[in-house]
Amino acid sequence: MHISETGLALIRQFEGLRLEAYPDPGTGGAPWTIGFGTTKGVTPGMVITADRAEEMLQEDLRIFEAAVNGAVKVRICQHMFDALVSLVYNIGVTAFRDSTLLRKLNAGDYDGAGMEFERWVFAGGRKLAGLVRRRAAERALFEGKSPCA
Repeated sequence: MHISETGLALIRQFEGLRLEAYPDPGTGGAPWTIGFGTTKGVTPGMVITADRAEEMLQEDLRIFEAAVNGAVKVRICQHMFDALVSLVYNIGVTAFRDSTLLRKLNAGDYDGAGMEFERWVFAGGRKLAGLVRRRAAERALFEGKSPCA
């Protein structure tokens, strides 16, 4: 599967677009971030264009789509996939692969997996309002009422 425009819009909304590198908001330091939340190869003082930010987003998405496609062993709908890619984009591949959310999902506990989104609201040991809003949006998308085709 590949992320839809709905999933892309969610990621863009919560990541925001920053053309100058900035420190991770959860830690106040590494990893440095740019564009739509890209961290790979980002250094302090780095500046990019909006076009480059979009290219970096697409490069990152290939990694996170592959992670979701490789880790999820049960049938999911597009809206579920979109929510999972957004989550993995934010928490990382390893955290997702080791998560209770993934274990519940792969056990067929879709409701339980949906409830796990709200556990991922901490950064640097602090509960962040932005992560609370993002996880609520991801969970709502994951639990959407759209039927699977």
